[in-house]
Amino acid sequence: FSTRLGGVSRPPFASMNLARAVGDDPADVVENYRRFAAVLGVAPEALHESNQVHGDGVLTVDGGRPASADWATHADALVSVAPGHAVGVRTADCVPLLVGDPRSGCAAAIHAGWRGVACDVVGATFRVLAARGVAARDCVVAIGPHIGLGAFEVGDEVVEALAPHARGRVFADRSRPKPHVDLEVVLRAQLEAAGVEPGRVERVPGCTFTEEARFHSFRRDGKASGRQLAAIVHGHPPR
Repeated sequence: FSTRLGGVSRPPFASMNLARAVGDDPADVVENYRRFAAVLGVAPEALHESNQVHGDGVLTVDGGRPASADWATHADALVSVAPGHAVGVRTADCVPLLVGDPRSGCAAAIHAGWRGVACDVVGATFRVLAARGVAARDCVVAIGPHIGLGAFEVGDEVVEALAPHARGRVFADRSRPKPHVDLEVVLRAQLEAAGVEPGRVERVPGCTFTEEARFHSFRRDGKASGRQLAAIVHGHPPR
């Protein structure tokens, strides 16, 4: 999981912005990607992303095309079945989830804003993994930094859209003038419904909205916001 630290972008995107279409200097973004990919241990052309649209589309990466070929594909989750190829999702308040199967090495990255949670992009991803022979009970999941309950004010329609996916868990705080929601609570319920063992899910701490020095946040900064990238590599080396 990247933060906004360690890159070369200038304000307002300072400094590790990993989005190509927010108005940042393209040369700076290329250098940021080079640095991030080096830490990840892959070449930039083996780091696959998609055109995220807040849906439940899942893109499977098989290593047969360069990463740039996937940039225009509408999907909010990516599954890597190709050794040595990484998959990643960009966030600036939404929840990034990284999934790994220690048995096969298969990996997945999921972008889950409230709309993605409402259409169960998590369940869609695990169905694609299951079709590849990956059992959810074998997987480990990391839930990355995202906007927290205290900052995530929403309308009643958002609470209503999320409620069917919470499996009876309390995820909304209605003690304020407008509801606040905790997407992590709903996502954990969806992971459990998909078959993931609760003890194999880890939360990487951080609130993107309140920790301005560490994270980009679209809700806080609007169009002046950069993006973090959460990425994971297929765990088996290339043959």
